[in-house]
Amino acid sequence: MLGFVFLGCGEMELSLIGLLNAGKNSLTGGYSEDMIPTVNPGFAVCGRGIAVKFLLSYVVDAADHDNLSISKGELHDLLSKPALSGIPLLVLGNKIDKAGALSKQALTDQMDLKSIIDREVCCFMISCKNSTNIDSVIDWLVKHSKSKS
Repeated sequence: MLGFVFLGCGEMELSLIGLLNAGKNSLTGGYSEDMIPTVNPGFAVCGRGIAVKFLLSYVVDAADHDNLSISKGELHDLLSKPALSGIPLLVLGNKIDKAGALSKQALTDQMDLKSIIDREVCCFMISCKNSTNIDSVIDWLVKHSKSKS
């Protein structure tokens, strides 16, 4: 089952999507050992001069090998919706701090990201727990938004 968070920040509209327990809450609200899966209402990127019209961000648990094929199917089904045609996609491979987490190349292959040719696709490997690459994601969002202005 997909979790979905729609975030409107005035200048930025971001949909944060992924299977339950992929790490959407950790990304939007900060990691906590006590965290239980819920829907989080915000993403702390507002107010940095961002002007993205709409962006899909898909979070994948890179250490959950059992659900990768389900996640891939959900992502590709979502991207087949005509209303989302051409909207840029940011894929976040979360939980790289866990043993057995996929590499960026392995996640790209498992999620069949190279077959997505009708939109811009970017992939980052992150750890919300350790804040690994979160700054890079935010920097990419800022640079991406400025290039679309």
